Amino acid sequence: MNMKNTLIIASIALTGAMKAQTLQDAITKTLNERYESAAADFRSLIAKEPGKGENYFYFGENYFANDELDSANIFYQKGVDANATNPLNYVGLGKVLWYKGKTADAKTQFYKAATLGANKNGEVMRKTAEAYTNATTKNLDEAIQLLNNAIKLEPKNPDNYILLGDAMFQKNPSDGTSPIKNYQKATELNPKSTIGVLREGKLYQYSRNYQLALEKYKSALQIDATFAPAYREIAEMYLLAGQNNKSIENWKKYLELNNSNYARYRYMSALYNNKQYAEAVTEAEGLKKNGFTNLYVERIAGYSYYELGDKTDKEAYNKGLAAINEFFKLAGPNFKYIATDYKYKGLLMAKTGQDSLGVLEIEKAINMDAANCDLWVDVAGVWMKSKKYAKAIAAFDKKAACPKGLSGQNYFDLGRAYYFGPKDFVKADTCFSKLIQASNTFPAGYFWRGKANIQLDPKNEKWSAKPFFEKALELLKPEEKTSGAYKNNVIEAYEYLGYYYVVQKDNAKATEYFTMLKEVDPTNKKATDFFKKPAGGK
Repeated sequence: MNMKNTLIIASIALTGAMKAQTLQDAITKTLNERYESAAADFRSLIAKEPGKGENYFYFGENYFANDELDSANIFYQKGVDANATNPLNYVGLGKVLWYKGKTADAKTQFYKAATLGANKNGEVMRKTAEAYTNATTKNLDEAIQLLNNAIKLEPKNPDNYILLGDAMFQKNPSDGTSPIKNYQKATELNPKSTIGVLREGKLYQYSRNYQLALEKYKSALQIDATFAPAYREIAEMYLLAGQNNKSIENWKKYLELNNSNYARYRYMSALYNNKQYAEAVTEAEGLKKNGFTNLYVERIAGYSYYELGDKTDKEAYNKGLAAINEFFKLAGPNFKYIATDYKYKGLLMAKTGQDSLGVLEIEKAINMDAANCDLWVDVAGVWMKSKKYAKAIAAFDKKAACPKGLSGQNYFDLGRAYYFGPKDFVKADTCFSKLIQASNTFPAGYFWRGKANIQLDPKNEKWSAKPFFEKALELLKPEEKTSGAYKNNVIEAYEYLGYYYVVQKDNAKATEYFTMLKEVDPTNKKATDFFKKPAGGK
């Protein structure tokens, strides 16, 4: 949850303590981020007391805390319609306008609220200050002034100090002293204030003092073991610290207390960040079945389907492309896309037969962020698959200019591109040589140097392929010679070495190689022809 949401919840919690107990129950659920359950309670309250403006206002706050501004606005307006003299719902309408950038209209609503409250309603001041503090467009000086006025009216209301601390922190993030004094004042006035303790933890976390932050979050749980936001903060802090397993552990605790769709969405995000792609996909599909529409769900689903691959689900890439396309559709043309969006879209397109279009998307990702330079390997892979070797070579050349250069695997693929494409066997041999330098126990490097050298020495004047085939065979396990990926290479090597010993008139060695060749490939014509000749070919 962002800082805005936390501020709203703080205000709801602290001011709600003075309301009727049933209203407090609903407010507490909002505080605990149990938005769906709280909504059910607010509906019940409104059914019982349809003329009570506060019921509508706090119902609106429940939606506002969950980033559903339009739904919040509906209930603020219903509150005005039900009780036109209650100032809080005018503040609510003003908050929505302020967050949407309609500041002049927002101030009109804030003025109505202040007037109805005779400029002596502390809650109106706090709620207006809250909007000024947390929206993208800020008015921090006015927020601080309003909160100081609220403190004069209600010096023992802890909510004043929490919000004042927030406004001060927003105004000067490098000064944590003043905010923390206000948070501590709030907890002094209300030692059971989980929000005050949580806010201290957030401040420590901002300054990267993770140990103190963790202590504060745990202190909040000691006050109230069912205070779900503390588990969420711990989970997100562990994620920032790279301790993904602990992050997931705390997300699960959070879900035990708040199993809403929104909570599961946040959990899904954590699963993706922890590279638990299968679990992230499961959550995404469950959310969509529940009717939870969110462009970020589609984004993470698309990413996760690609990373999961098609080993367990043959439709994974198609499902991933459908999700990422839906994400782009929901986001629209004015959305601020990140390079990773184009990366996964391109990779998914390439995996589903849209090679050229996929490459264009991947290149967008590279151009947006130089950190994606290594994606030239994926571009090269697309062209290798479609046997467009010149384009693959060009992509590998660009990858070679990246900070990490080319890996052994890259040299292997580039060598094959030179071998099959322009048939530049000198460059192919150079690539396979660099592959061997990177991994001198990889048989494929020696096999392919052998292949390249056959082409470089077509008349067998130097027999330059011989040492490479011999080394490759030496590195293979017996079972690898008769089956699997190396079998065809083994056959070629046996044929070459057998013929070498025939030319050298070493019948014993020639017989040895053609015998091994016949064991691997019983119908091999060269082996059959060798053994048909008298005395093994003499």
